[in-house]
Amino acid sequence: MQEKYINPFTDFGFKKIFGEEANKDLLMDFLNELLPDRGRITDLTFLKNEQLGVSPVDRKAVFDLYCQTDTGERFIVEIQKARQKYFKDRSIYYATFPIQEQAQTGDWDFRQTGVYTVAVMDFIFDEDPAERNKLRHDIQLMDIETHRIFFPKLRFIYLEMPKFSKSIDELETRYEKWLYVLKNLARLERVPERLQERIFTKLFQVAELAQFNETDRWAYQDSLKHYRDLKNVTDTATEEGYLEGKAEGKAEGKAEGLAEGLAEGLAEGQAKANREIALNAIRRGLDNSLISALTGLAESEVEQLRTRR
Repeated sequence: MQEKYINPFTDFGFKKIFGEEANKDLLMDFLNELLPDRGRITDLTFLKNEQLGVSPVDRKAVFDLYCQTDTGERFIVEIQKARQKYFKDRSIYYATFPIQEQAQTGDWDFRQTGVYTVAVMDFIFDEDPAERNKLRHDIQLMDIETHRIFFPKLRFIYLEMPKFSKSIDELETRYEKWLYVLKNLARLERVPERLQERIFTKLFQVAELAQFNETDRWAYQDSLKHYRDLKNVTDTATEEGYLEGKAEGKAEGKAEGLAEGLAEGLAEGQAKANREIALNAIRRGLDNSLISALTGLAESEVEQLRTRR
């Protein structure tokens, strides 16, 4: 069955819903429900999403969405479609750009406004069994001994969307309604009765494929193909790599100790999975820098795989 609404986990879909000036009320409502403790956002401005380093040789950062609120706080809002080996490291690195850009010339006392990173993830990045059902990770700097927040102006919110499992009838808050819409929008055929609110009515109107012009339809289909290709290669390779690694680990464990053998096998399985992801991505035309970010392999390793295949 053909989809009626766009998939918000595509680059086009995410930016169509949240990244257009005419729809910034959608982004403001989502952020207000996500962070009710920081005060309501009443207006925001979209900023340039490509950030350059202080010198030509520095690595740049390209955000999905980058905006500034009416109180001067910066928000990086990202959709993350597939697991990356150093995703946490990348999000910390990206946060340094809005921190540095607040530097002022002349007599400056280093005072800064808040910087928030929000990552909506279509994968699970924390495999801790103790947090199997924890979908939201709210990170700040704190004193380890007292657990008091040390610096409230730097905050990271990670949403592991595969862990959200509530049905439409189980939704209790507007925040949960946003999570439900983000996870299920592409599967819906109409606006559910529980979502008959002004903000969601507008979202469904914005996301309805029948309202798109020809240019937007082609752009969305291209973005959707990229999303499906990326998800397919990562899901397949990761599954095969882990299964192979688990089997090898069990075999080695019989002779050398189960725990040690299994750990080594899983590590090797992940390495094989990363190489398989890279090979599949090469076949589908992705460039070396994107493949490197996706797998954690160095770009030189990716290039070697490209020349050997």
